[in-house]
Amino acid sequence: MHTEYTRCVVVGGGPAGMMAGLLLARQGVEVVVLEKHGDFLRDFRGDTVHPSTLRLMEELGLIHEFLELPHSRVTTISVETPAGRTDFADFSKIGGNYPYIAFMPQWDVLDFLARKAKQYPGFRLIQNAEATELVREGGEVLGVRATTPQGPLELRADVVIAADGRHSAMRSSAGLQPAVSQAPMDVLWFRLSRKPDERLTFLHTAQGFVLITIDRGTYWQMAYVIPQGAYETVQAEGIERLRADVGAVGEGLGARMEEEIRSWDDVKLLTVRVDRLRTWHRPGLLCIGDAAHAMSPAGGVGINLAVQDAVAAARILGPVLRAGRAPSRQDLNKVQKRRELPVRAVQLAQVHMLADLYPKDRQATVERPLAARIVRRFPFLNRWTAWFIGVGLRSEHIGKAAKAGAVGATG
Repeated sequence: MHTEYTRCVVVGGGPAGMMAGLLLARQGVEVVVLEKHGDFLRDFRGDTVHPSTLRLMEELGLIHEFLELPHSRVTTISVETPAGRTDFADFSKIGGNYPYIAFMPQWDVLDFLARKAKQYPGFRLIQNAEATELVREGGEVLGVRATTPQGPLELRADVVIAADGRHSAMRSSAGLQPAVSQAPMDVLWFRLSRKPDERLTFLHTAQGFVLITIDRGTYWQMAYVIPQGAYETVQAEGIERLRADVGAVGEGLGARMEEEIRSWDDVKLLTVRVDRLRTWHRPGLLCIGDAAHAMSPAGGVGINLAVQDAVAAARILGPVLRAGRAPSRQDLNKVQKRRELPVRAVQLAQVHMLADLYPKDRQATVERPLAARIVRRFPFLNRWTAWFIGVGLRSEHIGKAAKAGAVGATG
Protein backbone atom coordinates (compact mmCIF):
# COMPACT_ATOMS: atom_id res chain seq x y z
CA MET A 1 0.00 0.00 0.00
CA HIS A 2 1.38 3.37 -1.05
CA THR A 3 0.97 6.04 1.64
CA GLU A 4 0.89 9.81 1.11
CA TYR A 5 0.22 12.82 3.34
CA THR A 6 -1.79 15.98 2.69
CA ARG A 7 -3.75 18.57 4.65
CA CYS A 8 -7.22 17.68 3.41
CA VAL A 9 -8.73 14.79 1.48
CA VAL A 10 -12.06 15.39 -0.24
CA VAL A 11 -13.87 12.18 -1.21
CA GLY A 12 -16.14 12.68 -4.21
CA GLY A 13 -15.76 14.93 -7.25
CA GLY A 14 -19.35 16.17 -7.43
CA PRO A 15 -20.46 19.79 -6.96
CA ALA A 16 -19.75 19.80 -3.21
CA GLY A 17 -16.39 18.07 -3.48
CA MET A 18 -15.06 20.10 -6.40
CA MET A 19 -16.18 23.40 -4.90
CA ALA A 20 -14.61 22.53 -1.54
CA GLY A 21 -11.36 21.55 -3.26
CA LEU A 22 -11.24 24.76 -5.29
CA LEU A 23 -11.95 27.04 -2.35
CA LEU A 24 -9.44 25.35 -0.06
CA ALA A 25 -6.74 25.43 -2.73
CA ARG A 26 -7.37 29.14 -3.27
CA GLN A 27 -6.53 29.65 0.39
CA GLY A 28 -3.22 27.86 0.02
CA VAL A 29 -4.37 24.60 1.60
CA GLU A 30 -2.95 21.38 0.20
CA VAL A 31 -5.97 19.33 -0.85
CA VAL A 32 -6.54 16.08 -2.75
CA VAL A 33 -9.91 15.25 -4.33
CA LEU A 34 -10.61 11.56 -4.97
CA GLU A 35 -13.11 10.78 -7.74
CA LYS A 36 -13.98 7.15 -8.43
CA HIS A 37 -14.80 7.71 -12.12
CA GLY A 38 -12.43 8.61 -14.90
CA ASP A 39 -14.55 11.56 -16.07
CA PHE A 40 -17.69 13.49 -15.15
CA LEU A 41 -19.83 12.30 -18.07
CA ARG A 42 -22.95 10.79 -16.55
CA ASP A 43 -26.51 11.43 -17.70
CA PHE A 44 -29.43 12.57 -15.57
CA ARG A 45 -27.45 14.20 -12.80
CA GLY A 46 -28.83 17.37 -11.31
CA ASP A 47 -28.01 20.20 -13.68
CA THR A 48 -29.52 23.25 -11.98
CA VAL A 49 -27.31 26.22 -11.14
CA HIS A 50 -29.21 28.52 -8.81
CA PRO A 51 -28.91 32.30 -8.40
CA SER A 52 -26.96 31.82 -5.16
CA THR A 53 -24.37 29.65 -6.94
CA LEU A 54 -24.10 32.14 -9.80
CA ARG A 55 -23.45 34.85 -7.23
CA LEU A 56 -20.64 32.74 -5.74
CA MET A 57 -19.08 32.49 -9.20
CA GLU A 58 -19.28 36.26 -9.43
CA GLU A 59 -17.57 36.66 -6.06
CA LEU A 60 -14.80 34.38 -7.31
CA GLY A 61 -14.37 36.52 -10.44
CA LEU A 62 -15.36 33.58 -12.66
CA ILE A 63 -18.91 34.43 -13.68
CA HIS A 64 -18.30 35.67 -17.23
CA GLU A 65 -16.26 32.63 -18.18
CA PHE A 66 -18.69 30.34 -16.38
CA LEU A 67 -21.68 31.66 -18.31
CA GLU A 68 -19.90 30.94 -21.58
CA LEU A 69 -20.62 27.26 -20.90
CA PRO A 70 -23.68 25.94 -22.77
CA HIS A 71 -26.82 26.52 -20.73
CA SER A 72 -30.45 27.55 -20.84
CA ARG A 73 -32.21 29.90 -18.44
CA VAL A 74 -35.52 29.61 -16.65
CA THR A 75 -37.04 32.69 -15.04
CA THR A 76 -40.44 31.22 -14.16
CA ILE A 77 -41.46 27.81 -12.86
CA SER A 78 -45.04 27.20 -13.96
CA VAL A 79 -47.35 24.41 -12.88
CA GLU A 80 -49.93 23.17 -15.40
CA THR A 81 -52.82 21.15 -13.95
CA PRO A 82 -56.30 20.23 -15.19
CA ALA A 83 -57.50 23.25 -13.20
CA GLY A 84 -55.21 25.67 -15.04
CA ARG A 85 -51.74 27.17 -15.02
CA THR A 86 -49.98 28.81 -12.08
CA ASP A 87 -46.67 30.70 -12.14
CA PHE A 88 -45.37 29.11 -8.96
CA ALA A 89 -41.96 30.80 -8.75
CA ASP A 90 -40.89 33.96 -10.60
CA PHE A 91 -37.14 34.49 -10.35
CA SER A 92 -37.30 37.79 -12.22
CA LYS A 93 -38.70 39.30 -9.00
CA ILE A 94 -35.86 38.32 -6.65
CA GLY A 95 -33.43 41.00 -7.83
CA GLY A 96 -29.68 40.64 -8.11
CA ASN A 97 -27.61 40.09 -11.22
CA TYR A 98 -28.82 36.54 -11.84
CA PRO A 99 -32.61 36.34 -11.53
CA TYR A 100 -32.92 32.91 -13.11
CA ILE A 101 -31.97 29.25 -12.79
CA ALA A 102 -29.35 28.14 -15.31
CA PHE A 103 -29.71 24.60 -16.61
CA MET A 104 -26.15 23.54 -17.36
CA PRO A 105 -24.83 19.98 -17.86
CA GLN A 106 -23.21 18.97 -14.60
CA TRP A 107 -20.16 17.53 -16.35
CA ASP A 108 -19.45 21.01 -17.77
CA VAL A 109 -19.75 22.55 -14.31
CA LEU A 110 -17.42 19.96 -12.76
CA ASP A 111 -14.88 20.24 -15.57
CA PHE A 112 -14.89 24.01 -15.10
CA LEU A 113 -14.32 23.77 -11.33
CA ALA A 114 -11.57 21.19 -11.80
CA ARG A 115 -9.84 23.32 -14.40
CA LYS A 116 -9.86 26.36 -12.13
CA ALA A 117 -8.73 24.36 -9.10
CA LYS A 118 -5.75 22.93 -11.01
CA GLN A 119 -4.37 26.45 -11.32
CA TYR A 120 -3.32 26.16 -7.68
CA PRO A 121 -0.23 24.04 -6.92
CA GLY A 122 -1.75 22.69 -3.71
CA PHE A 123 -4.68 21.06 -5.55
CA ARG A 124 -4.68 17.54 -6.92
CA LEU A 125 -7.54 15.58 -8.49
CA ILE A 126 -7.05 11.81 -8.60
CA GLN A 127 -9.60 10.12 -10.86
CA ASN A 128 -10.39 6.40 -11.05
CA ALA A 129 -9.69 6.44 -7.31
CA GLU A 130 -12.46 4.89 -5.23
CA ALA A 131 -12.23 5.59 -1.50
CA THR A 132 -13.28 2.40 0.27
CA GLU A 133 -12.76 3.04 3.96
CA LEU A 134 -11.49 5.50 6.52
CA VAL A 135 -8.18 5.20 8.30
CA ARG A 136 -9.09 5.30 11.99
CA GLU A 137 -7.11 5.08 15.18
CA GLY A 138 -8.58 5.46 18.64
CA GLY A 139 -11.85 6.86 17.35
CA GLU A 140 -10.13 9.52 15.23
CA VAL A 141 -10.16 9.64 11.44
CA LEU A 142 -6.64 10.01 10.05
CA GLY A 143 -7.27 9.58 6.35
CA VAL A 144 -8.74 7.24 3.74
CA ARG A 145 -7.84 4.10 1.80
CA ALA A 146 -8.62 3.97 -1.88
CA THR A 147 -8.21 1.68 -4.87
CA THR A 148 -6.51 3.15 -7.94
CA PRO A 149 -5.23 1.75 -11.26
CA GLN A 150 -1.73 2.02 -9.78
CA GLY A 151 -2.71 -0.07 -6.74
CA PRO A 152 -4.02 0.61 -3.23
CA LEU A 153 -3.46 4.09 -1.84
CA GLU A 154 -3.60 5.38 1.72
CA LEU A 155 -3.94 9.14 2.09
CA ARG A 156 -3.28 10.55 5.54
CA ALA A 157 -4.73 14.00 6.24
CA ASP A 158 -5.68 16.48 8.96
CA VAL A 159 -9.30 16.22 7.86
CA VAL A 160 -11.40 14.13 5.48
CA ILE A 161 -14.37 15.82 3.81
CA ALA A 162 -16.90 13.19 2.70
CA ALA A 163 -18.75 14.47 -0.37
CA ASP A 164 -19.40 11.05 -1.87
CA GLY A 165 -23.16 11.24 -2.21
CA ARG A 166 -26.27 9.69 -0.76
CA HIS A 167 -24.72 6.22 -0.61
CA SER A 168 -21.56 7.54 1.04
CA ALA A 169 -18.98 4.86 1.79
CA MET A 170 -17.18 7.28 4.12
CA ARG A 171 -20.34 7.87 6.13
CA SER A 172 -20.84 4.13 6.47
CA SER A 173 -17.21 3.57 7.42
CA ALA A 174 -17.60 6.12 10.22
CA GLY A 175 -20.74 4.38 11.50
CA LEU A 176 -22.94 7.42 10.84
CA GLN A 177 -26.58 6.48 10.22
CA PRO A 178 -29.02 8.99 8.70
CA ALA A 179 -32.60 9.50 9.79
CA VAL A 180 -34.81 8.75 6.77
CA SER A 181 -37.98 10.64 5.83
CA GLN A 182 -40.71 9.33 3.55
CA ALA A 183 -39.96 10.63 0.07
CA PRO A 184 -43.04 11.73 -1.89
CA MET A 185 -42.10 10.29 -5.29
CA ASP A 186 -39.71 8.47 -7.61
CA VAL A 187 -38.57 9.75 -11.00
CA LEU A 188 -38.14 8.23 -14.45
CA TRP A 189 -35.62 10.17 -16.55
CA PHE A 190 -35.33 10.09 -20.33
CA ARG A 191 -34.46 12.27 -23.32
CA LEU A 192 -36.68 13.36 -26.17
CA SER A 193 -35.60 15.36 -29.21
CA ARG A 194 -36.68 19.01 -29.30
CA LYS A 195 -37.87 20.98 -32.31
CA PRO A 196 -36.49 24.50 -32.86
CA ASP A 197 -38.45 27.12 -30.90
CA GLU A 198 -40.59 24.42 -29.23
CA ARG A 199 -41.95 25.55 -25.86
CA LEU A 200 -43.36 23.41 -23.05
CA THR A 201 -44.59 24.35 -19.59
CA PHE A 202 -41.98 23.37 -17.00
CA LEU A 203 -44.28 21.16 -14.90
CA HIS A 204 -47.47 19.32 -15.88
CA THR A 205 -49.73 17.29 -13.62
CA ALA A 206 -52.23 14.71 -14.81
CA GLN A 207 -53.67 11.32 -13.86
CA GLY A 208 -51.11 9.34 -11.91
CA PHE A 209 -48.01 11.29 -12.93
CA VAL A 210 -46.23 14.63 -13.08
CA LEU A 211 -44.01 15.56 -16.03
CA ILE A 212 -41.12 18.01 -15.75
CA THR A 213 -39.56 19.25 -18.99
CA ILE A 214 -36.07 20.78 -19.12
CA ASP A 215 -34.94 22.53 -22.30
CA ARG A 216 -31.50 21.26 -23.37
CA GLY A 217 -31.47 23.05 -26.71
CA THR A 218 -31.49 20.09 -29.08
CA TYR A 219 -33.44 17.81 -26.75
CA TRP A 220 -35.82 17.75 -23.78
CA GLN A 221 -34.69 16.18 -20.54
CA MET A 222 -37.89 14.66 -19.19
CA ALA A 223 -38.67 13.71 -15.60
CA TYR A 224 -41.76 11.52 -15.35
CA VAL A 225 -42.65 11.64 -11.66
CA ILE A 226 -44.51 8.66 -10.20
CA PRO A 227 -45.72 7.64 -6.73
CA GLN A 228 -43.00 6.36 -4.39
CA GLY A 229 -42.33 2.68 -5.05
CA ALA A 230 -44.64 2.49 -8.08
CA TYR A 231 -42.05 1.58 -10.73
CA GLU A 232 -43.16 -2.05 -11.01
CA THR A 233 -46.76 -0.89 -11.44
CA VAL A 234 -45.71 1.56 -14.15
CA GLN A 235 -43.78 -1.18 -15.97
CA ALA A 236 -46.74 -3.54 -15.73
CA GLU A 237 -48.94 -0.91 -17.41
CA GLY A 238 -46.57 -1.00 -20.36
CA ILE A 239 -44.37 1.47 -22.18
CA GLU A 240 -47.46 2.46 -24.16
CA ARG A 241 -48.97 4.35 -21.24
CA LEU A 242 -45.73 6.29 -20.70
CA ARG A 243 -45.75 7.25 -24.37
CA ALA A 244 -49.41 8.25 -24.26
CA ASP A 245 -49.03 10.31 -21.09
CA VAL A 246 -46.11 12.29 -22.48
CA GLY A 247 -47.76 12.57 -25.88
CA ALA A 248 -50.80 14.24 -24.32
CA VAL A 249 -48.64 17.05 -22.92
CA GLY A 250 -47.58 18.61 -26.24
CA GLU A 251 -48.21 18.37 -29.95
CA GLY A 252 -45.88 15.99 -31.70
CA LEU A 253 -44.44 14.45 -28.54
CA GLY A 254 -46.36 11.21 -29.01
CA ALA A 255 -44.73 10.42 -32.36
CA ARG A 256 -41.28 11.16 -30.96
CA MET A 257 -41.98 8.93 -27.95
CA GLU A 258 -42.83 6.08 -30.34
CA GLU A 259 -39.61 6.58 -32.28
CA GLU A 260 -37.15 7.36 -29.48
CA ILE A 261 -38.40 5.56 -26.35
CA ARG A 262 -38.42 2.03 -27.68
CA SER A 263 -38.25 0.16 -24.37
CA TRP A 264 -37.64 0.59 -20.66
CA ASP A 265 -33.92 0.47 -21.46
CA ASP A 266 -34.31 4.08 -22.68
CA VAL A 267 -35.63 5.14 -19.25
CA LYS A 268 -33.61 5.55 -16.05
CA LEU A 269 -35.17 5.14 -12.60
CA LEU A 270 -34.15 7.50 -9.81
CA THR A 271 -35.30 6.14 -6.46
CA VAL A 272 -35.77 9.28 -4.41
CA ARG A 273 -34.33 9.34 -0.92
CA VAL A 274 -34.69 12.06 1.69
CA ASP A 275 -32.50 11.68 4.78
CA ARG A 276 -30.28 13.66 7.14
CA LEU A 277 -27.47 12.85 9.54
CA ARG A 278 -28.05 13.90 13.12
CA THR A 279 -24.30 14.46 13.45
CA TRP A 280 -22.33 15.37 10.33
CA HIS A 281 -18.88 14.75 11.76
CA ARG A 282 -16.46 12.58 13.69
CA PRO A 283 -13.00 13.66 14.84
CA GLY A 284 -11.11 14.18 11.58
CA LEU A 285 -14.20 13.74 9.34
CA LEU A 286 -16.90 16.07 8.00
CA CYS A 287 -19.81 15.03 5.75
CA ILE A 288 -21.33 17.57 3.37
CA GLY A 289 -23.83 17.56 0.50
CA ASP A 290 -25.79 14.37 -0.09
CA ALA A 291 -23.46 12.48 2.24
CA ALA A 292 -24.93 14.58 5.07
CA HIS A 293 -28.45 15.12 3.72
CA ALA A 294 -29.98 13.50 0.65
CA MET A 295 -32.66 15.68 -0.91
CA SER A 296 -35.64 15.13 -3.18
CA PRO A 297 -35.05 16.49 -6.72
CA ALA A 298 -37.91 18.98 -6.19
CA GLY A 299 -36.66 22.42 -7.22
CA GLY A 300 -33.19 21.06 -7.95
CA VAL A 301 -32.12 22.44 -4.58
CA GLY A 302 -29.90 19.51 -3.62
CA ILE A 303 -27.01 20.82 -5.72
CA ASN A 304 -27.48 24.33 -4.38
CA LEU A 305 -27.35 23.09 -0.78
CA ALA A 306 -24.30 20.93 -1.50
CA VAL A 307 -22.40 23.90 -2.95
CA GLN A 308 -23.42 26.05 0.01
CA ASP A 309 -22.13 23.36 2.38
CA ALA A 310 -18.79 23.38 0.56
CA VAL A 311 -18.48 27.15 0.80
CA ALA A 312 -19.21 27.12 4.54
CA ALA A 313 -16.78 24.25 5.11
CA ALA A 314 -13.96 25.96 3.20
CA ARG A 315 -14.56 29.29 4.92
CA ILE A 316 -14.55 27.77 8.41
CA LEU A 317 -11.89 25.07 8.02
CA GLY A 318 -9.57 26.80 5.55
CA PRO A 319 -7.91 29.18 8.02
CA VAL A 320 -7.42 26.34 10.51
CA LEU A 321 -5.75 24.09 7.93
CA ARG A 322 -3.67 26.94 6.55
CA ALA A 323 -2.34 27.54 10.06
CA GLY A 324 -1.11 23.94 10.17
CA ARG A 325 -3.69 22.68 12.65
CA ALA A 326 -6.15 19.82 12.42
CA PRO A 327 -9.75 21.05 12.74
CA SER A 328 -11.21 20.41 16.17
CA ARG A 329 -14.59 18.90 16.91
CA GLN A 330 -15.82 22.46 17.54
CA ASP A 331 -14.59 23.58 14.10
CA LEU A 332 -16.42 20.73 12.41
CA ASN A 333 -19.56 21.37 14.41
CA LYS A 334 -19.55 25.02 13.30
CA VAL A 335 -20.12 23.86 9.74
CA GLN A 336 -23.06 21.68 10.74
CA LYS A 337 -24.61 24.41 12.89
CA ARG A 338 -24.27 26.87 10.03
CA ARG A 339 -25.88 24.59 7.43
CA GLU A 340 -28.40 22.51 9.38
CA LEU A 341 -31.24 25.04 9.48
CA PRO A 342 -31.40 25.53 5.68
CA VAL A 343 -31.34 21.76 5.18
CA ARG A 344 -34.14 21.17 7.66
CA ALA A 345 -36.26 23.93 6.11
CA VAL A 346 -35.90 22.56 2.58
CA GLN A 347 -36.58 18.97 3.61
CA LEU A 348 -39.68 20.08 5.51
CA ALA A 349 -40.95 21.79 2.36
CA GLN A 350 -40.10 18.84 0.12
CA VAL A 351 -41.62 16.12 2.29
CA HIS A 352 -44.66 17.92 3.67
CA MET A 353 -45.50 21.29 2.09
CA LEU A 354 -44.98 20.04 -1.49
CA ALA A 355 -46.16 16.47 -0.93
CA ASP A 356 -49.48 17.05 -2.69
CA LEU A 357 -47.68 18.23 -5.82
CA TYR A 358 -47.01 14.58 -6.63
CA PRO A 359 -49.37 11.68 -7.41
CA LYS A 360 -50.37 9.32 -4.61
CA ASP A 361 -51.44 6.50 -6.93
CA ARG A 362 -51.70 5.73 -10.63
CA GLN A 363 -55.45 6.26 -10.87
CA ALA A 364 -56.13 9.63 -9.26
CA THR A 365 -55.88 12.87 -11.19
CA VAL A 366 -53.54 15.36 -9.56
CA GLU A 367 -55.38 18.60 -8.90
CA ARG A 368 -53.68 21.91 -8.37
CA PRO A 369 -51.64 21.37 -5.16
CA LEU A 370 -52.27 23.49 -2.09
CA ALA A 371 -49.01 25.41 -2.46
CA ALA A 372 -49.89 26.31 -6.07
CA ARG A 373 -53.45 27.28 -5.08
CA ILE A 374 -52.09 29.66 -2.45
CA VAL A 375 -49.68 31.25 -4.95
CA ARG A 376 -52.47 31.56 -7.51
CA ARG A 377 -54.67 33.29 -4.91
CA PHE A 378 -51.82 35.60 -3.82
CA PRO A 379 -49.56 36.03 -6.89
CA PHE A 380 -47.03 38.19 -5.06
CA LEU A 381 -45.94 35.05 -3.18
CA ASN A 382 -44.24 33.68 -6.29
CA ARG A 383 -41.40 36.07 -5.53
CA TRP A 384 -40.85 34.38 -2.16
CA THR A 385 -41.10 30.85 -3.53
CA ALA A 386 -38.48 31.82 -6.12
CA TRP A 387 -36.25 33.24 -3.38
CA PHE A 388 -36.63 30.11 -1.24
CA ILE A 389 -35.72 27.86 -4.18
CA GLY A 390 -33.03 30.02 -5.76
CA VAL A 391 -31.32 31.64 -2.77
CA GLY A 392 -32.58 29.99 0.40
CA LEU A 393 -31.90 30.49 4.06
CA ARG A 394 -28.38 31.43 5.09
CA SER A 395 -26.97 31.68 1.60
CA GLU A 396 -23.19 31.58 1.77
CA HIS A 397 -20.54 34.00 0.57
CA ILE A 398 -16.92 33.42 -0.33
CA GLY A 399 -14.71 34.29 2.64
CA LYS A 400 -11.99 36.89 2.36
CA ALA A 401 -9.18 34.32 2.14
CA ALA A 402 -10.79 32.42 -0.73
CA LYS A 403 -12.06 35.55 -2.48
CA ALA A 404 -8.54 36.93 -2.69
CA GLY A 405 -7.75 33.85 -4.75
CA ALA A 406 -4.09 34.65 -5.39
CA VAL A 407 -2.40 32.09 -3.16
CA GLY A 408 -0.05 30.29 -5.52
CA ALA A 409 -2.20 30.56 -8.65
CA THR A 410 -0.36 29.36 -11.75
CA GLY A 411 -2.74 30.32 -14.52
